[in-house]
Order: sequence, then structure tokens, then C-alpha cells
Amino acid sequence: MAVRPRDAATVILLRDRNGSGGGGMEVLMVHRHPKSDFVPGSYVFPGGAMEEEDFTPGMGVLCAGRTCEAAYQALANAASPAKALGAWVTAIRETFEEVGLLMAYRGDGTLFCASDNEELHRFGDYRKALRDGSLGFYEFLVRESLTLAADRLHYFSHWITPEAAPIRYDTRFFIGRAPAGQDAVHDGVELTKHRWLTPREALDAYESGAFDMVVPTVMTLEELDGYATVDDAILSTARKEIPSHCIRVDVDEKEGITIYAPDGRVFKRIPPSVR
Repeated sequence: MAVRPRDAATVILLRDRNGSGGGGMEVLMVHRHPKSDFVPGSYVFPGGAMEEEDFTPGMGVLCAGRTCEAAYQALANAASPAKALGAWVTAIRETFEEVGLLMAYRGDGTLFCASDNEELHRFGDYRKALRDGSLGFYEFLVRESLTLAADRLHYFSHWITPEAAPIRYDTRFFIGRAPAGQDAVHDGVELTKHRWLTPREALDAYESGAFDMVVPTVMTLEELDGYATVDDAILSTARKEIPSHCIRVDVDEKEGITIYAPDGRVFKRIPPSVR
């Protein structure tokens, strides 16, 4: 019996190289710990599983620029309007927990950026507390009078882990411009490295064998490689039709495992001896 996939969200953070549209567009890539249960040792984008708190009514009130109804219309096959908006919440929460980038507005409407070292350290402590479960995300936001910048994340793609996988996720991919004035810092627990690269640089690293990546990551980078700037990539989501991709995996006792991309090409073959 196939494992039921858990709702999840991933964030593709983008920035224009050298701070302008002339040097190309960079994407934040993170390296999962080699001992992770899910895609160990792979380069991916920040993200993780949805938690129950992410789709509570109170959390929905703290989302700027997105409503449950609008999110439900945007996300095909979402279980409910609350869970649809919860995907945006998950995306922002996981990005903060994993790489320390917080997409949120202060009470005066300005995008969050630590104002001094004291605030920088305080938010670092919040991040640790969120990761170890001693603080809830809602409590953190209320305590600091923050609302989530859900309007800065744009729905990009939908991927579902293969039915044969022991751990499965139903993942919504979002893209957004990285918040200015904040530096990415990987958590050192789930993630061991992070790098800003152009999509082509990341693909070249994969093709040379320097990066291990899974189908959704590679195909996302291939799509992003067609855009010159962050604005171009974001504008592409305006009227984008987003199908649900479930990766096909064939298992043969003699031939091993064959993984196919949604376009039908063979993505990877794993011989029986490697399994």
C-alpha cells in the first residue's frame, strides 16, 4: 500500500546577481544532510512539511495579500481553503527555520530586516526555538507584531513524491525575491551548506556530478534558466497553468530502479547493486 503524501511547501528564493538585472539571476540552493531520511546529500530549495498550526484560522489572519479563498482557487486539489493558505505559511516558516530569511512585514508595513545586532540575535534565538518546538510560529509573529509577506510568494509548480517511496510529500513550489538586507544562514542540522548560483551554474554542477539533485529540482532549474531577471521569473506565474507532477519510478529485480521525469525522459538508473 502506498504511503499517503504529507502536505509540504518549497521556496525558490531568487535575487539578481550584483543587485541588478544585468548580471543574471541567482537562486538559493541548500544541501541536505547526508544522513537525512529524505533525499540525503541532495541540493534542493528550502522547504518542509506543513504543520497543523500553519492552517489554523488565527494564522490565516496574519497573512498579508492572500486569503484562504484566493489560495484555494490558485492551488488545484488543495484539501481545503485553510490548507491552501497554509502552504504559503509553511513556505515562509520553513524558509526562516532553515536559512534564516524571514518574509514578513512589521506593523508599519515595511518588510522585515533586523535593525541592529540585538534584534538580529533575538530573531536568531526565535529561529532556534521554532526548530526545537519550544515556541510556536503564531506566538512568535504575535509577539513581534509581524504579518507574513504571503503576497511576495508566487505559486510556481506542484510535485508529488513517487508512490513507491517510503516517505512521500505533496509539495507546492513557490518563487519569490529574497528579502533585502537579510543574509542566508543554513541551520547546520537539516542543511549543511548553501550557495547562491545561477540556474545554469547549478545545472552544470549537476551534469558534472558535483551536485546530486532530484527530478523536481533539476526541472525547476531548467525552467528558471529561461529567465534573465527575477522580475521575468515572477511575471511568468501570472497566468501559468500548473499541473500536478507525480514522478514515475519503475522497479525491476534485474535492471534496478529507473526514475522518469514527467516529460518521459529517463532521469536516473540505479543498478540493483546500489540499492
